[in-house]
Amino acid sequence: MMQNLWQKKPELTYNQNIFDIVQFGSSILENTKPNDIDIAVIYINLSIKDQLDNSQLIKNQLQKFSDLPIHIKSFDLYSFFDESNFARENILFYGKSLISGDYFAKKLGLNPRIQIFYSLRHLKKKEKVKFNYMLRGKKGEYGLLKKYGGSLLNPGLIEIYPEYENIFIESIKNISNKFDIKKVLY
Repeated sequence: MMQNLWQKKPELTYNQNIFDIVQFGSSILENTKPNDIDIAVIYINLSIKDQLDNSQLIKNQLQKFSDLPIHIKSFDLYSFFDESNFARENILFYGKSLISGDYFAKKLGLNPRIQIFYSLRHLKKKEKVKFNYMLRGKKGEYGLLKKYGGSLLNPGLIEIYPEYENIFIESIKNISNKFDIKKVLY
């Protein structure tokens, strides 16, 4: 079960120097059982001490909305992009803003997507049909693409929203192991 704090858009009291408050990590992904909820608080021009104090206030407010423990990471907007920030990629691709309710990357003018390249050449005809039904649906039932807002860009290439990566990967693995994943920011 997802802990969709970003969908709830909780009313929070926070410092005006906050660029964004972002939920990221396993709690964003469908078909996961997270142990906690990861939150990144991204600041503009605020001292480290004030960042820590404000992050603690936000954590206390958010904890009221969740049964899982809240884990807070504080970043200065400029240090966020430093290559030593191991959470950067996860926040950019999967992060959802608790302020806007949308992808954090959109605040930076980017749209995150996952592209899955697959090959059906090695499959029997029956398996190819099964794969097509999985993606497009059968007899009035929705396939994964329609159900989760994905797109078939070309034969052998689909594009999906990041939070549905696990659903697509597990479904594809049931039929084929010939696929690659690429994270893309538009």
